[in-house]
Amino acid sequence: MNSNSFLQRYADLLGICLDTVDRTIVHWLARHGITFLRISVGVIFVWFGALKLIPGASPAEPLIRALMPDFMDGFIVPVIGAMEVAIGFGYITGRFLRGIIILNLFQMAGAMSPLLFVPGRMWEVFPFVWTLEGQYVVKDFILISAALVIGATVRGGRIVTKTQMMRRVTTSEHARTVVNAQ
Repeated sequence: MNSNSFLQRYADLLGICLDTVDRTIVHWLARHGITFLRISVGVIFVWFGALKLIPGASPAEPLIRALMPDFMDGFIVPVIGAMEVAIGFGYITGRFLRGIIILNLFQMAGAMSPLLFVPGRMWEVFPFVWTLEGQYVVKDFILISAALVIGATVRGGRIVTKTQMMRRVTTSEHARTVVNAQ
């Protein structure tokens, strides 16, 4: 056996090993990724919501107050905080997800409203440099996207790897062949 064929065999074996590891990791991610996403979004909502329940603790409080009429000043921040904590616990437990996602999207409409109603607080230099408040608001696009992905799984949808999909196609084609043969 010459050195080129040895190196080729070694490279082939290494490729097979790496492919197997890659497939295993991708399968694991497909199986558990949504759960991790759901729980992490839940933790964020509980954390940010809990801060709103403590007067002066939330960095979003001045922005919320700037958007609300004076008569709501005393109670709106804790109400938003309680709603966010409820959303967070819903995501963490995985219970009542349809309602939680609807509540989340409703809450996000309010959270994104500073972009329309107080845009001067969002930008240092439009459209390139966000203020800290602007960054706080724009990160909500990620939470909206996460809610949409989680929502796609509420009725049993899930991430399927290409290998799993091909296995199903092959199995269904085999079943059709057996049925047609009879």
